[in-house]
Amino acid sequence: MATSRTNGGGGAARFRSALEATGLSPEQRSFPESTRSAVEAANAIGCELAQITKSLVFQVDGEPVLVLIDGASRVDPRKVAAALSAERVERADARLVREATGYAIGGVAPFGHATRLRVLADEGLTRHQILWAAAGTPNAVFSLTPAELFAHTKAVLADVSAL
Repeated sequence: MATSRTNGGGGAARFRSALEATGLSPEQRSFPESTRSAVEAANAIGCELAQITKSLVFQVDGEPVLVLIDGASRVDPRKVAAALSAERVERADARLVREATGYAIGGVAPFGHATRLRVLADEGLTRHQILWAAAGTPNAVFSLTPAELFAHTKAVLADVSAL
């Protein structure tokens, strides 16, 4: 398990603090309805499903790893294993997601996590000029460019999308 912890309380406060540290000033939106799923987020925002950035946690050889992928795609665990030279890759449960990121499933932001995580980003995210991601809660999102996403998450780009 990664060990470097950051300070912060709930998801919204953790995200605000992390966002301030990046120096970014993205468009942020909050909705009365849930944006927990990629489909819900795309419908609320009025954007393409593929413009939504899903932040998914996998357990890779016992270590939590964040995988960023567009909302229209699924992660192929075999490709994650190959990208990280790992033997075992499985989706993290809700407890591990909360412990590793400090966020609840459906509100996991791409940065500002409770622990320092390795980050893989699917190459498909580069196809869009603007992406939308969770802003620490299941009802809030923010926009950024792929370059901003990759820079501020220190993501390694890889093809991890299932066909």
